[in-house]
Amino acid sequence: MLIPAVIPFKPRNPKTRLSCILDQAERENFAEMMLADVIGAAEGAGCIPLILSTEAYKFSDYQVLVNTAGLNEALNDLLSKTPGPVLILMADLPLATGDAVKRMVTESAGMSIVPGRGGGTNAIFLSSGESYRVDYYGASFLKHMRIAEERGLLCEVIDSFRLHTDVDEKEDLVELLIHGRGKSRACLEELGFRLLIEKGRVGIVREEKA
Repeated sequence: MLIPAVIPFKPRNPKTRLSCILDQAERENFAEMMLADVIGAAEGAGCIPLILSTEAYKFSDYQVLVNTAGLNEALNDLLSKTPGPVLILMADLPLATGDAVKRMVTESAGMSIVPGRGGGTNAIFLSSGESYRVDYYGASFLKHMRIAEERGLLCEVIDSFRLHTDVDEKEDLVELLIHGRGKSRACLEELGFRLLIEKGRVGIVREEKA
C-alpha cells in the first residue's frame, strides 16, 4: 500500500526569518527547491507526495490540496478523513533522503516522530491518521508525545540527522551547504552563497555577482 506523504507548504512570502539575506522572490524560489528535495525523499521511500498549500499552487504534476486555515486546522481536517497510514513531512527539510523517510514508515509502532531543533516537530508517521491530532508551534514535540500517550499510541522517536535538520535561520544554511546534495543547495550556490571559515567557526557569505 502506497503511503501518502503530506507536505504543508506556503508558496507566498515563506521563510521570513531569511529576509536578512534573501528577498521575497529568492525566498519563494528557495522554498520551492526545498519542497522539491522533500518530495524526492518521499518518493524515494515509496510514498505519494501530497502538497498541502495555503493557497492555489501548482508544482509539476503533483497533487495539491488547498486549505487556507492554519497549519493545525488544515492537518487535523485531513487526518480526520484518513483511516489508513499517513506521513507528515515539513517542507523545509532539504537534507531528507529516501532512506531516512523509509525508516519512519517501516516502524512497527503505531506512530513514529522526528523532533526538530528547539522543541519542534519535523515529521510524523501514523499507521492510522484518524487516530491522532497534531498541535504544532511552540514545543510541539512535547505536545505530540503527550497526545500520543493520551490516545494510547506506541510512539517511536526516530534519531535522524537528515530529518532533524530544518532551515529557518541564516545559520541553518551552513548544514545545507556542507551536507546537501539536492536542488536547494544548488539554488544557494547559484545565488552566490559559500561557506566561510573564520577562527575555527563555520558560517556563510554571499558573494556579489560581477
